[in-house]
Order: sequence, then structure tokens, then C-alpha cells
Amino acid sequence: MSYSHPPAQIVAQAVLVSAPWRWLDRLAVTAAGGLLLVLLAISLWLSPSPSGLGTHRQLGLPPCTVLDWWGIRCPACGMTTSWSHVVRGRVVAALQANAGGALLAMIALVGGPWLTASGIRGRWIGRVPGEVTVIVAAVVVLATTLTQWIVRLSLG
Repeated sequence: MSYSHPPAQIVAQAVLVSAPWRWLDRLAVTAAGGLLLVLLAISLWLSPSPSGLGTHRQLGLPPCTVLDWWGIRCPACGMTTSWSHVVRGRVVAALQANAGGALLAMIALVGGPWLTASGIRGRWIGRVPGEVTVIVAAVVVLATTLTQWIVRLSLG
């Protein structure tokens, strides 16, 4: 069976994807991208701690409570340091500080400019990742963070 016109669902999806966004959608996407860019800029401003954790202290934040109370690193220990390494192109040092944090910083390096530009434009630039892609990325970051934490705990 051959169609001279595309099915209505395909037309509706094409119109939805290409239609200009409402101002609130544009604001939300631009703000999300802007937040990632601000976090990357702060990471560039900070000097990564040579110990692999504690870079957040330069922001006036307290030391890690888990590390202080129990003497073990928490899963988030080293995340700020990893971001600070990633923005300087030191990927190996970032992965050593906190592999999950390094992955998040790399996602931010791509996602920040993309979200900001798409929000300003009012339309997605390029291909939008599907829900499955986003969920898989989140699970990979979480699994990486927890695996590295468990390995560190087991090695003492």
C-alpha cells in the first residue's frame, strides 16, 4: 500500500519538533544550559586539590562529613576536583578523583552549550537524545560513582 501523504502522526511530530517554543520553554532550557556553563566556569576558577578531594573547600564549604566522622570517602568525594580537572583537559586525573564526576563534567561540557544555544534559538539544535539514552547515561554515571566508591572502600 502506498501513501501520497505521510501519516498524520508523523506530520504532527514533525510540526511539534520544528515549531518554535513558548517563552517559558525557552527560558527553562536556556537556564538549564546556563547553570551547567556556570558550574563549568566555577570549576575552571577553582584549583584542583592535589589530594584528589577537597577542592570544594575553596568555595567556603565545609569538609566532607562522612570523611570527618568515619574516615572514609563518600561517593561524592572528589567530584568538584574531577570537574576542575576536566575543564583543564586532565581526564585521567579527573577519573582518578571521581570517575562519576568526570563523566558528569563531560556531559556538562556538551550539554551546557547545546541547551543554551537551543534555548536561545527556540528550537533543538541537532538530534535530541531519547528518554532511554538519558536514563542509560544517568545509570552509567551512578553505577560508575558507586563502583569506584565500593572499590575504594574495599582497598581501604
